[in-house]
Amino acid sequence: MMTGYPRFFIHTSIQKLASSIAHQYGRAGEKCFLFPSLKVAFRCKDFMESRSSIQVTVPIRILGFTSLSSSEELSKDSINVSSDIYAVLFPSSEFSLGKEYWQHSGDGISSRRAEFCQYQLDEGLLVEDSARKSAVLSKGPKRYSRVSHERIKPIKIFQEAPDTSIFVEERFGRNLDVGFVDSAKLAVRRRIAGTLRSNVALKDAMQLTREGGRGVEGFTEEDVFLYPSGMSSIFNTHRILMAVLGSRKSVCYGFPYVDTLKILQKFGPGCYFYGIGNSEDLDDVEHRLRSGERILALFCEFPSNPLLKSPDLVRIRKLANAYDFAVVIDETVGNFLNVHVLSYADVVVSSLTKIFSGDSNVMGGSMIINPHGRYYQRIKQYLSTDYEDNVWSEDAIFLERNSRDFVSRIERINLTAEAVCDIIRHHPRVKQLYYPKYSPTKEFYDNCRCSEGGYGGLLSMTFYSERDAALFFDNLDTAKGPSLGTNFTLSSPYTLLAHYCELEWAAQCGVETNLVRVSIGLEDPDELVAIFKRALGLLSA
Repeated sequence: MMTGYPRFFIHTSIQKLASSIAHQYGRAGEKCFLFPSLKVAFRCKDFMESRSSIQVTVPIRILGFTSLSSSEELSKDSINVSSDIYAVLFPSSEFSLGKEYWQHSGDGISSRRAEFCQYQLDEGLLVEDSARKSAVLSKGPKRYSRVSHERIKPIKIFQEAPDTSIFVEERFGRNLDVGFVDSAKLAVRRRIAGTLRSNVALKDAMQLTREGGRGVEGFTEEDVFLYPSGMSSIFNTHRILMAVLGSRKSVCYGFPYVDTLKILQKFGPGCYFYGIGNSEDLDDVEHRLRSGERILALFCEFPSNPLLKSPDLVRIRKLANAYDFAVVIDETVGNFLNVHVLSYADVVVSSLTKIFSGDSNVMGGSMIINPHGRYYQRIKQYLSTDYEDNVWSEDAIFLERNSRDFVSRIERINLTAEAVCDIIRHHPRVKQLYYPKYSPTKEFYDNCRCSEGGYGGLLSMTFYSERDAALFFDNLDTAKGPSLGTNFTLSSPYTLLAHYCELEWAAQCGVETNLVRVSIGLEDPDELVAIFKRALGLLSA
């Protein structure tokens, strides 16, 4: 494979920029990973050094690169976007360690940022930080001392022209107005806060109230923090909680998305993993706590991926109150238009890459803090100095644009998913359908379901034989791939893709090898039902 999901396969644009920097600034035998801030680069460096099993002859080091100013002759009413980046350079033998950090943390630069920086590097506008002072004093090469207004034109705040996305794509953000970008990020935060509950354009979004709509009094967009990916929001939540509450083991409750567990296992003192996620597992957690064990936090998904189980948040919240630990809930699959989980959590995280965006052309993540949580003030105080907005400007613009019709998309997908489930669950060759509406944990889901909320667009199924699973999947006429929450229906042999090297372990947690996961899209419901009927019909042949 040449490319794939961005955290598992490094995007070709990022590879190109990393190779260019390593070639120009690296030593013999060095490679590098690229990050948006010095803090993130140091975290990668520390991780690699702490886990390296060999005595490297070349030290792991960090080089910073900064953008030279080229906006002197632009309108004084606009400030243009620039990008500093940081390269962690290391011996090529340590590449796999760097890749671990890149994948698990989700804090690497995006492909759009890489393209922007590649352009600047090629044009002499991105220089090593140590060379910046002399370059600025000399005003740089002559061709950059005077900037053509034809070549560089800032985008004005609240521009709503129909070709905005084309403009951004073609010029890949070289001179975006910071005011426009900040407004896009604010609109995204307001949507996440639940303020925007209808399809609203950017300009209108700026006029609405700040008060959130998640059923928690006093909650606003000021409690919403954006991150460059969903995993970044989880990684940084765990990191922040360790800094605020102390470095203790956490509980991973229920079978989670693969990298969530890896974060809890590899960063900090480790975790207790309860892969089944049933009441007996909570009994064991409670037994540990009664015996004097102290934990940092309980991490869970609502509902879980790929088994669509919903944890008993009422009981978990009671345990957290009694034994002083934080509750972190990943609402990516459920999403806040279907379920409200904030009142049970200290922190709610989500991948905005999925259904919030829908167009599968941008990554993002969010962390929101419950203003009534026990640790709210301590977390907010820590964030006041620690938080970095590392969401690249163009990515924020695409995320805002994509999410304008979030509400209507969710409503349609909810209905279509139920229609597809009705076909699957009655088929005699399907062993098990996994969907919140038909789960044994439905009562826990319904306890958090919004008055007009549905059961989401993600479902999984297993079969009585691997032959049937393969026959169904191969003949299911949908897009095939590893993500979810796309505007088009996407299916995958989830266990084989995510847990190929640990199939027996996954099976012990109830995740069978022949499981097929489906993320429902915006296709015509009747046509999509017909597609599933055709694929299922072949199993009876």
